[in-house]
Amino acid sequence: MTTPPISSALPAPRAIRELPDELISQIAAGEVVERPASVVRELVDNALDAGARQITVRLQAGGVRLISVEDDGHGIPRHDLPQALKRHATSKIASLSDLESVGTMGFRGEALAAIASVAEVSLLTRIDTDDVPHGWLLDARSGELGPAARQRGTTVEVRELFFATPARRKFLKSDATELAHCVESVRRHALARPDVGFAIWHDGRLVAQWRAAAVDLADEPQDALAALRQRLADVLGSDFVEQAVPVAWPAEPGPSTAVRVWGWAGVPDAARSRADLQFTYVNGRYVRDKVIQHAVRSAYEDVLHGHRQPVFALFIALDPTRVDVNVHPTKIEVRFRDSREVHHAVHQGVNTALAAPRAAAAPVVPPPPAQGMPADPLLSARQDRLAFGGSGPSLAAPGWSTAPAQAGVPVNDLAALWTPSVAASAPPGPDAATATQPTAPLPAQPLPEGDWPLGRAVAQIQGVYILAENAQGLVIVDMHAAHERIVYERLKQQLDARSVPMQPLLIPATFAATPTEVATTENATEVLARLGLEITALSPRTLAVRAVPTTLAQGNPVELARSVLAELAELAGVDAASVVQRAQHELLATMACHGAVRANRRLTLDEMNALLRQMEVTERSDQCNHGRPTWRQLAMRDLDALFLRGR
Repeated sequence: MTTPPISSALPAPRAIRELPDELISQIAAGEVVERPASVVRELVDNALDAGARQITVRLQAGGVRLISVEDDGHGIPRHDLPQALKRHATSKIASLSDLESVGTMGFRGEALAAIASVAEVSLLTRIDTDDVPHGWLLDARSGELGPAARQRGTTVEVRELFFATPARRKFLKSDATELAHCVESVRRHALARPDVGFAIWHDGRLVAQWRAAAVDLADEPQDALAALRQRLADVLGSDFVEQAVPVAWPAEPGPSTAVRVWGWAGVPDAARSRADLQFTYVNGRYVRDKVIQHAVRSAYEDVLHGHRQPVFALFIALDPTRVDVNVHPTKIEVRFRDSREVHHAVHQGVNTALAAPRAAAAPVVPPPPAQGMPADPLLSARQDRLAFGGSGPSLAAPGWSTAPAQAGVPVNDLAALWTPSVAASAPPGPDAATATQPTAPLPAQPLPEGDWPLGRAVAQIQGVYILAENAQGLVIVDMHAAHERIVYERLKQQLDARSVPMQPLLIPATFAATPTEVATTENATEVLARLGLEITALSPRTLAVRAVPTTLAQGNPVELARSVLAELAELAGVDAASVVQRAQHELLATMACHGAVRANRRLTLDEMNALLRQMEVTERSDQCNHGRPTWRQLAMRDLDALFLRGR
């Protein structure tokens, strides 16, 4: 079959005319109503704005045949019912100042009108006053209004969605798929409002239900957070909260706090292959925002393995005048007045929550040693935080035993072992397997309950893994991965202790730039200088890199400049220090990998215990620089199951 030729003739001009109201409404509906889940979202938004404490959603055929949303809110007065179905009729905004400080879920007033243009809609409502003995039922298509029985609240029924636009209906998926989208829409609301009960029915069967907690979110913060945690467990499952750490930034918010961030961030081990458990709320509204996503991802940057996706539920609160929610028809996107402060708050909140090692716990002071038994040499080092950097104090605790080393490195001198240059200069040799055993075993002592979260070392397997015993059972540690993280964090601390030094280039590196790159350079000169970069414009299409951070002097200055400028342009004002910091950290990670103790290197028990103690006080020590776990816990019940004990 031949393809007909494309005509080059322009179509005949047509007269400009106004569209009919029905067609205008259907075009507007196309922006608001994409599928049944869009209707559910809009109606639940209205129910929450009406002060509802119980919302019931009833669906048929995935929401295509019927969507009914019942609430126990304030209701709609009789004289306002006809206005509720008109386009851009709302009680939530009345002036430009109201639009600039929106504090409600819905505000535009186009939802009911848009839905009514593509479906059959009816409203049944009653306000709670003594002079109103019954409710009122309004049919949107006929305009008929009459009395009806109902308790206080509102019920909106939407039948035969897209019956007026059959072409749109053909694009809907199966009933099961549409139902899943509706449930997800309600679930997003339920996560943010533990004080509201939600129930979802489909074809007469209860699909999901979440009961309201007896808490006012404006009351005591601890009570509200406890209710929120329970709602997260109910909606997302107990595994979510059990594998998540609390986020609170700042730790003690005050009257001058511009942005508050709280919620839960999943530990790296809970990461998934898909980003299906990522929930972000701004002033109670579920949003998808690239600034927030970038801030969260950068906080997880060096603790996630590969392309794994973190799980989190974060709630951000700021002055409504500092965020514009009127930038998307479905209100799923927002725009911040100061993206940098939001990015900083989210990054700091998540980063601080992830920094604390899960193995860290306040050690319990053990009982004194039994008569005639020497004191445990580990206990004298319990308060020693194993200072990093330079030629600081030795990591060997006072009173630790010494053992000769046959491989040329005094392995009992832990300060030498932890120094990258020394560790790297002593590759495992034929004598390493037998050279580093202690002269005598340490005396056995019962492990005090709750003391030393990672326990005390008992053995080493194949020069790779350390076995330790704690109160829960057995701990297995990847010694290279664990020490790699310790060295890496030390190097980062040393880097952060001073400003980024700048290395001028003998010959500036020039490159052809896009207009966006040139404009970004001119607008972000101060930001680039703080990052140790000096970039100037030689012409409207050419940029020159005249200086780079000293730590990156051996890299490609043009690639570095392009990556920084690209992210500055993409994030529109967000601090791009993370770009250079990421490049610096990649170099530090390489240094740490080469400097960490190698596999097949035999360690004494003292050295193993010193490594465990450092892990307990080192940030992010649960994962290595590449996001792999550094230790695993096997509880006694797990060991019993291996040997079928108790069966």
